[in-house]
Amino acid sequence: MKPKSNIVNLPVYQPGKPIEEVKRELGLDEVIKLASNENPYGCSPHAKEAIIAELSNLSVYPDGSSAELTSELAAHLGVQKEGIIFGCGSDEVIALITRAFLVPGDETVMADQTFSVYKSNADIEGAISIEVPLKDGVHDLDAMLAAVNDKTKIVWICNPNNPTGTFVPQDELVAFLDAVSSDVMVVLDEAYYEFVTDASYPQSISLMDRYHNLVILRTFSKIYGLASLRIGYGIGQPQVITLINQVREPFNTSRSAQAAAKAALKDQAFVQECSRLNAEGVHYLQGEFERLGLNYFPSQGNFVMVDVRTSGKDVFQQLLNQGIIVRPGFARYPNYIRVSVGTPEQNQAFITVLTQVLGEIKSPV
Repeated sequence: MKPKSNIVNLPVYQPGKPIEEVKRELGLDEVIKLASNENPYGCSPHAKEAIIAELSNLSVYPDGSSAELTSELAAHLGVQKEGIIFGCGSDEVIALITRAFLVPGDETVMADQTFSVYKSNADIEGAISIEVPLKDGVHDLDAMLAAVNDKTKIVWICNPNNPTGTFVPQDELVAFLDAVSSDVMVVLDEAYYEFVTDASYPQSISLMDRYHNLVILRTFSKIYGLASLRIGYGIGQPQVITLINQVREPFNTSRSAQAAAKAALKDQAFVQECSRLNAEGVHYLQGEFERLGLNYFPSQGNFVMVDVRTSGKDVFQQLLNQGIIVRPGFARYPNYIRVSVGTPEQNQAFITVLTQVLGEIKSPV
């Protein structure tokens, strides 16, 4: 069978290596995974209780419209329930947006080092991705605006950006939205929204009444700790969300995911505590990188991207050999690794091993 020509050379997404695989391959008993920006504190106890309660309903299809969760999230965010769509992670919402709005020959603008799923889904639809270089690790909105033309359908802004952790502040985002055509959709991916502590970070939902071309993505995978249940969402004008819903598969989120998300949403004390602990972890890691003389991108996410001054893939492998999993392999930043913020004990263990690995590279036997 012959596949579509535009997907023949499409790279397969490479997630962080699973703990079980590393233990098996290297014969290790203890492994610390700091590769996938997961919440090291798990999820709310109330979410666990909700999942257990759903076990008796495994034979029953979920509500395809996620009606109860939609109503509760709409109230929490202060938006219309008709302006929300749920997906199997925000990744699926990205795929649905490209399916609904891109056709072969359309153009879409994004940063040159950002979440890879934007480009891969545009490629699947036969669209052309215009990748604009980051400026000091941050989206260069002026250059992105200059790249917009009559063929541009979507602009993607990952904020905070994955993998650099940098962000576009409110004033710069508003200036961009004022300048870009209202016919161009601007997708603002805020997967790490709840971790942000900088006061200049955009309050994006308040912008939606003014900019009808704005679509916001968020998720329950990160700070809410429900990554394995795969549930994320998009927020936009109801007429836009209706179009995206028209290409959504039925039953795309599970009963367990919906129930856990409802319970997690109500436990904002858990969210706030995880945000506080994460900020402490970011501060610790960045301080240690400074002590080691390593450059890094100041992060507003739950990860930090650091320049190890040698092949990031080599450092990754040496850390892996000692049971620490991080993320290497960034095309524009080959000497960088991205490390997720763990517990204090995990962060300290990572720094100890990193210090040892860099010392061995600097002074080989």
